[in-house]
Amino acid sequence: MLCVVCCWHRVESLGAFYPRAHTHLLPAVTAPAGRNTYTDGPPLRNEMRLYSFRFGCVLAILSLASISWIISIPSNEGSAAPDLQTLYRRLLAAEERAGQMGRDLRSIVERLKNMSRAANSTNSTQPPRNISTANSTETIGLQSKNAVPQMFLQPNIYLYLPHLRLHPDSLLPNVLLGQGRRGVSIVLGIPTVKREKQNYLISTLSSLFYSLTASQQQDLLMIVFVAETSIMTGLTCGLSIKKRILNPRTPGWDPKTKNLTDSDYVASVAETIKTIFPKQVQSGLLEVVSPHQHYYPDFTLLRETLGDSKDRVKWRTKQNLDFSFLMLYAHDKGRFYVQLEDDVVAKAGYFNNMKTFATLNDSKQWLFLEFSQLGFIGKMFRTGDLPMITEFFLMFHKDKPVDWLLDHILWVKACNPEKDAKHCTQQKALHKKRYKPSLFQHMGLHSSLPGKVQYLKDKDFGKQALYQVHSNPAAEVSSSLKHYQQHSLERAYTGKDFFWALTPIKNDYILFNFTQPINITRQGRQVLGPEGGPQRRYLFRSGNIETSADKFYNTTVEVLPSYASARDTRVAASPSYYRESYKGFIIICAFVDGLAAGDIEESLQPISALRLLVHSDADVWALLSEILIQV
Repeated sequence: MLCVVCCWHRVESLGAFYPRAHTHLLPAVTAPAGRNTYTDGPPLRNEMRLYSFRFGCVLAILSLASISWIISIPSNEGSAAPDLQTLYRRLLAAEERAGQMGRDLRSIVERLKNMSRAANSTNSTQPPRNISTANSTETIGLQSKNAVPQMFLQPNIYLYLPHLRLHPDSLLPNVLLGQGRRGVSIVLGIPTVKREKQNYLISTLSSLFYSLTASQQQDLLMIVFVAETSIMTGLTCGLSIKKRILNPRTPGWDPKTKNLTDSDYVASVAETIKTIFPKQVQSGLLEVVSPHQHYYPDFTLLRETLGDSKDRVKWRTKQNLDFSFLMLYAHDKGRFYVQLEDDVVAKAGYFNNMKTFATLNDSKQWLFLEFSQLGFIGKMFRTGDLPMITEFFLMFHKDKPVDWLLDHILWVKACNPEKDAKHCTQQKALHKKRYKPSLFQHMGLHSSLPGKVQYLKDKDFGKQALYQVHSNPAAEVSSSLKHYQQHSLERAYTGKDFFWALTPIKNDYILFNFTQPINITRQGRQVLGPEGGPQRRYLFRSGNIETSADKFYNTTVEVLPSYASARDTRVAASPSYYRESYKGFIIICAFVDGLAAGDIEESLQPISALRLLVHSDADVWALLSEILIQV
């Protein structure tokens, strides 16, 4: 009987080992929210419960078989005591079988542990298919001494924004306009949102396009990120930019469209940009994207921190998410990335200055270059650093504003906690380099945060060159256009100011009557233009860096030859090239993208007058920033 009890105890201890190990594995598999873990669990857990049931049955059968086998040992009829030697041999055999079964059970339990770890890592961290993120989930297996793999998980965007798991496509950008340009030197990121008072986006884009040469446009990518979705109602107020775009001097609401949904607003921004800048969109220079409607979390769950109001906490949290989305979208499209805002003005030549400065410092260790001292405007990063930066922003997106988080990254990378603040400041200065003068100026008065008015100005930006000065021949100037304030045509012609006129209508003109007939020929000294290229013998540039939308459209350049015979002869010889206008003038050129420049044929010279003639009503004011007539 003692032997039977000992055998049962050994079998019972082996059977108890598996349930304890199995119970230890259960927490490792996390069931999705709203799901009963033990009744509706994943297939792996059901399989584990089936293993448990089978092993219990096996143990019970083996235990009963062992007891029956021991009890059924034959005994000598003539002796009251069994053959103890035979019983001892059979007990040894049973113990050996029980030991082998225990080893098999431990091996099976270890395999189940590994299967549970792998399933837990897959179910809890694997991103949806076909989603491109900078911080993809990655499982690393580390081999220990006993060759049992131990699983560690790298962090990813789903840990910081868990609501994205519910929508597999929530990280796919909605590309509204674009040609998929890549491999450029500089990528400009411009987030934009609806504003209560005034929208500055078109003025910002016009300023950025104004001074670019053809080669620079091929080496640049601008990404406009319209940071609005259909779930953002209540955070920002509706604003139609259509009226503002058609007439930049009309800053108010359009009452007919103030109730636009966010999806309608996004579409209207894309359509307006496509209408105003068709060449830039078609060439791939300009892209417009927006986030998925489920990208943003529920902002009502945010807690107030840093003494900020709830609206301000929402605003700064959304800004962190906007910048992160834009950086992740742009990180593989170029060599350097520059963060801008939708209410800035750029200095002429900004692209060449940024590229040269970044190339000179490329071999040095820096986190970002500064081309403006205001907030996050004009901060340049290497695109290879963007995944690390965005992960930091996402990690603390609910805690602090984005410019504070950038400073914290600098502190982590540069500062020694055992040193004083002065040493920290010195070390951080090595990881950021400042370019002077600033290349971008903040121009917006009304912030994207409703109700906030800001008067931020970069003192290092200096004054913009709003017009070019040239020495022109003596002439009597006149115009049917009414000039604005002191910006008269006379001051512009003599190089003292630019000419700024109210909205032109059909048949408005600007007339230069020369005191004596002049010859504008192709011979003579070559003059270099402001971008270093050859300058034409006559040139009229409309718009400037601050009001680049105020250009002449559907306007021709016309000359009046001094001799009627010369006029008649030349027009008759080249009817397809020159066309006669009224009052004896001949059309020689037309404004294209705000510029009219060229030479005048010898056969038309000398000329006694030159005229700019408007052929249709305009939607915007007109500005002449450069007048050149070289003799």
